[in-house]
This record gives sequence, structure tokens and C-alpha cells, in this order.
Amino acid sequence: MLLPKGGITWKSAKAQLPPTRAIWVFLTKTRVLLTIAIVGVLLLLWRGIRSSAGEMQSFYCWGPSKPPMDMTLNEQQAWHAHLQTPVIFNHHAPITINNSEIQHVDLNSVQSTRQAIDNEERVLILTPLKDAAPYIPHHVDLLVELTYPHHLIDLAFLVGDSSDDTMAVLAMELDRVQKRKDSTVPFNSVTIVEKDFGSHLSQSVEDRHGFEAQGPRRKAMGRARNYLLSTALKPDHSWVYWRDVDIVESPPRILEDFISRDRDILVPNVWFHRYEDGKDIEGRFDYNSWIESDKALRLTSKLDKNVVLAEGYKQYDTGRTYMARMGNRADDPFEEIELDGIGGVNILVKAEVHRSGINFPCYAFENQAETEGFAKMAKRAGFEVIGLPNYVVWHIDTEEKPGNA
Repeated sequence: MLLPKGGITWKSAKAQLPPTRAIWVFLTKTRVLLTIAIVGVLLLLWRGIRSSAGEMQSFYCWGPSKPPMDMTLNEQQAWHAHLQTPVIFNHHAPITINNSEIQHVDLNSVQSTRQAIDNEERVLILTPLKDAAPYIPHHVDLLVELTYPHHLIDLAFLVGDSSDDTMAVLAMELDRVQKRKDSTVPFNSVTIVEKDFGSHLSQSVEDRHGFEAQGPRRKAMGRARNYLLSTALKPDHSWVYWRDVDIVESPPRILEDFISRDRDILVPNVWFHRYEDGKDIEGRFDYNSWIESDKALRLTSKLDKNVVLAEGYKQYDTGRTYMARMGNRADDPFEEIELDGIGGVNILVKAEVHRSGINFPCYAFENQAETEGFAKMAKRAGFEVIGLPNYVVWHIDTEEKPGNA
């Protein structure tokens, strides 16, 4: 085909088109109109089908394929077991409770860790007292010397069945400390619990440490400890430190030392000083911290379940290994051994142990009571009971008679 000399122009292109009348006649023919109508309908149907399919993919049926009345119980159970109605919560619209009588306690945030000071973990120090007036001033002075931050320490005492001025002396000593102007000395809080149990055992050495007194005495002490614990333990306490009033010497960093071990239950070795002829005799005191023996297990298997064993007495030879006879305070103070029974002079306990229901049996538990029963109960529950044979806390000299230990 020959192109115009000057190229394609609108005039030349228009000359090549059929006449307008011819085009109009073609389009108005019945066959052409019918074809256009059919093609249009098909396009509309195709677009509608695609749109419906896309929308169907966005919806789910959350009901069964037949009415519930027509379903058997098994069919209903099978349906509801795997198809649950989705629920969308608006997490940005919390419920606000303004009633001051409703308290919320979140124990998930209460932990017992090695970084107790950094985490500002609170320590509860507990001391049961009976006819203890002569020992209280020195006991309070030793508490003041503790280097663990005092604003993280709560003190609690139980005074029971006392015939001397224990309550008066305790109140005066604590008032003296809490009034100190030095902000690092007063403790966060002090609680004094008064509860008599009807126990009138003498506090003399012969009565306190005689074999016949051990069963009733240990049961009474167990009750006193439990009353004190249940009254004083608060939700924000991470550690519980049991400390007897007749300790005469202990490291000021004992809380930091013990917490750094990160054990469920931890006790030191307990000895005493005795001065004779100008010589310092180091005596071994606490025979309630021991390792179980086969001989003792055979013995307890034959004993009445209500009999309470007491260690260090010749009436019952248990053959147990006593931590008091182990250790050298010149060696590594953090050397550990696993124990089956413990004494109550100095115990550090993770608060979760007590919250789990591990307390001090005021009855025979596996033929043990109070602190030894506590250790047995804790081990039964899967908690660790650890002793430090080279870490020594010094107890008052009881002047016990030879043969008792």
C-alpha cells in the first residue's frame, strides 16, 4: 500500500473509513445488537461470580450443618469440642475498681533471689520469746548491726507464757531503736505478738535441755513459731529469717551471706564459747542439725508414731551424723552439706517455702517435731535443706552436763 507523500494525516485517515451511515446501519442490525447484549450479560455474570467467591472466603460458618434439635448428644459434643465462637477483647479498656475494701495481691512479683538488695526484697526476722528478758538488749543490738538495709527488714516477736519482764524489756529496747535519728538504724516495722499456750516448763538448763522435756517443749515451740509466722508473714516478704534470742555473736553480713547461696532452707553451724582458766573452749551446741542414718530409720520404723525423737541424748541412739561435730571455721565458710534435720537457732527460709504450707509441726511428724519436723516436711515437699558446717554462729553457753550430747 502506498502512503501519502506527506505521511498519514487525519484527512487521509478519514477518507479510508467507511461512511458513518454504513456503520450505523451495521450496528443497528438485530443480529449485532443481540450479540452485544449476550456478551454484556456474560461479563456481568462473571464479575458477580468472582466477587461472591472472594466475599465467601472472608466469612466462616460458626454453627453446625444442621439445627441443634436434630443433632444427637454425641454430635453436639463433637461440634463444640473443636469449634468455639471467637471472642475479641478490647485490651485498651481495663476494668477500674475504686472500692478501697477490695485489695489485689500479686504474688507473681514476689521473688527470692541472690540480688535481694538490688531487687529490694523484704526480709522478715522472727523471734519467739519466753522468759527472755536478760537476753533481749544484746539480741536487739545484734539486729541493729545487721548490714542488710533496715528499711527492707520487718521484725516480729512472739511473747508467750512469760513470768518475767520479757514484754516490758522488749518494748523499751525496740522503742529505743525505732526512735534513733540515724535513718539507717530503725527497721521498716516491728510487730509484737502476745499469745500464751499454757506451757509452764521451766527455763532452767536442767528442764529445758533434759530428755524428758524435749517432746513437750518441741511441740510447744512448734505452736509458738506457727502462730508467729501466720501473724507476721505479709505478701511482700521474700525471705524469712528465724533467729533465737540467745545468740551472742554472728557476722553482721549474715543475711547477705546466706541470701547469696540462694537455697530454700539454710542453717549455719552453732557453737558456743566457754572460758575456763583463761582459756577459750569452743563447744559444739546444736545437735538438731543432722544427716539421717540407716540406724535411725530402723529405730523409727519400730517406734510409736507419736514418739518425738530428740538428738544428743543416750535414751535413743540414732547414729545420725551431727553437723555440730563437723566443720572448721578456718575453712571455706560456704561449703555446703545436705541435711535431714535442722535446729532453730538461725534459719533462713525462702518465703515461698512457708507459703507452700511447710511449717513447724507441733505434733510428731515422722517422729520429729518443730524444726526437725520442719526439715522433714520440707524435704518431703521437694525443698532443699542445706547446712554450712564451716559458717559458725555463736550461742550462749548452756553449761550442759556431760553425756547429754
